[in-house]
Amino acid sequence: MFQFFNISYCSDKYQYTMGKTFYDQNIHNKKAVFNLFYRSAPDKNNWAVVSGIEEALEMIRGLGTESESFFEKFLPGEQYKEYRVFLSNMKFTGDVYAMKEGEIAFPSQPVIIVEGPLIEAQVLETPLLSIMNHQMAIATKASRVSRATAKPISEFGSRRAHGPWAAAYGAKAAYIGGCLNSSNIITNNKFGIPVSGTMAHSYINAFGCNIAGELKAFDAYIKSHWGEPLILLVDTYDTLRCGIKNAIQAYKDNGVDNSYPQSYGIRLDSGDLTYLSNACREELDQAGLTQCKIFATNSLDEYIITELERQGAKIDAYGVGDAIATSKHNPCFGNVYKLVEIDGEPVLKRSEDKSKAINPGFQVTYRISKNGFFKVDVTCLKGDSLSRQIEMNQTITLRAEYDDTKSTTLHAGTYQYHVLQGKVISNGDIIPDIRTFKERRDYYLGNLSSFNPTQTRLINPHYYKVDISDDLYDLKNKLITSLIEEIKKLNKNE
Repeated sequence: MFQFFNISYCSDKYQYTMGKTFYDQNIHNKKAVFNLFYRSAPDKNNWAVVSGIEEALEMIRGLGTESESFFEKFLPGEQYKEYRVFLSNMKFTGDVYAMKEGEIAFPSQPVIIVEGPLIEAQVLETPLLSIMNHQMAIATKASRVSRATAKPISEFGSRRAHGPWAAAYGAKAAYIGGCLNSSNIITNNKFGIPVSGTMAHSYINAFGCNIAGELKAFDAYIKSHWGEPLILLVDTYDTLRCGIKNAIQAYKDNGVDNSYPQSYGIRLDSGDLTYLSNACREELDQAGLTQCKIFATNSLDEYIITELERQGAKIDAYGVGDAIATSKHNPCFGNVYKLVEIDGEPVLKRSEDKSKAINPGFQVTYRISKNGFFKVDVTCLKGDSLSRQIEMNQTITLRAEYDDTKSTTLHAGTYQYHVLQGKVISNGDIIPDIRTFKERRDYYLGNLSSFNPTQTRLINPHYYKVDISDDLYDLKNKLITSLIEEIKKLNKNE
């Protein structure tokens, strides 16, 4: 069985110790709003790719599926008995709003909004973050790798992933983030994502540790997989002095040439990929195999691929493993889950670190477009004055949150908008995303093409304008100012 534990309860104990106090104080049913968002994107970029929503919703639906004995293991004793019975019957009954899988999200924007009874929403924190931090890290890294080249990227990282769950769901996130396919067969089976794979060095070795064995291995593979895409691994012994030569001979002996109805090629997995790909391209062209593709692997990432492209490497497609599967340069994504409203009253977390002061209240984000391109995102309080102006398509002026000398005016009738957070759970029931995973990937690619290319480059990107409404800004500062004044009064005699 693939899922061997109930991920709805893959949580931290403090979620349930807090819940006990909520329950004892009879505030557990207060209406709460929590936002899941991140503060800064990895790799000095300023956006991330959303993935994991479907798994998050299934996790939420799993609440209330464990018996009292499950909770007794970590909440033992007679004082917890009534609470344990409550937990065993506690299902999520609220609403959830979320960005679509394939959405491009910016810092501080709510990726997921949970609205419901306080205790039900609180206990979702850890499993929600576990799912979303993993998949958004992988999807965002896949986006960076796939933006390094116009050529196809395959995700080949299952063996380096942090366990089978991470391998399968990470491959799905990588596909949404721009990879063409994956090597993971569970991802193919569960999500219908294209799967690819050819041979390892052990396959070559199995035919004998000699050059004749390599040729025999190639010949056998072609015969066994005739009519399918073919890729021969040519670097087991020596790429240029035997590997490419044996590949050419095997293809010619079996009648594989430019008329072959499927793609065919070779794979390079070691050495100087620029030099070897150019040398192999010359050999293949001289042999008349001009349509033979060159596929490259070997610890690749977006920086190495960018350099290979700059150097003019004759590579037609890339396979990327641990750089994507573990988000190797930034393995920990920074989503957080914060209470922003309780019983209709906005709340926030204030910190000595100004970057950690959160936006309070029930929020909604508008992405505003003009002439087919995204121009600005603005997060508003639900139903505030700017929100109403946008929805009525009136002239709006947006002022930068941290620099009031900068502003943008969009005139009535000149822009379009769409809301980034849509309802995905209503009164505890999931509203399914009926899009195929290809459609989710295409949605991401469409989003990507709607930004200015300067905003999607890997190095020193031009930052897309992201703002908050004046009403949200004023509310945030009012709460912070009020807290500061209270702290001053509390400490006036010190």
